[in-house]
Amino acid sequence: MPENFGDSLRKVRENLKLSQSDLANRSGLQPSAISHFETGNRSPSFENLKRLSEALGISIDYLLGRSTQLGTVTPVAEQIFRDFSKMTANDQESLAKMASFLAEKNMTDKGTSSK
Repeated sequence: MPENFGDSLRKVRENLKLSQSDLANRSGLQPSAISHFETGNRSPSFENLKRLSEALGISIDYLLGRSTQLGTVTPVAEQIFRDFSKMTANDQESLAKMASFLAEKNMTDKGTSSK
């Protein structure tokens, strides 16, 4: 696992084949801010950390070194998680089945389109 926030940020950005400018555009930050974060010259505010996490599609915990799993998190996923805890057990089971169905459908569609 990367040693610090700057290393984590750089690693994920490079794995996604994004330049610092690309990430800046996605997150609404300045390219110089991305550079400062990666070199450790500056630390992001919580708001900027959220922007980076959303722009990269990963968890804040991974960026902070608190998790070894990227934990793809999007605003939609966060909303589903919040709503999930408010559902009955039957509704949670229905949602889990629907998610499995859609994931399987997506895998089947990908297999069909690549042939």
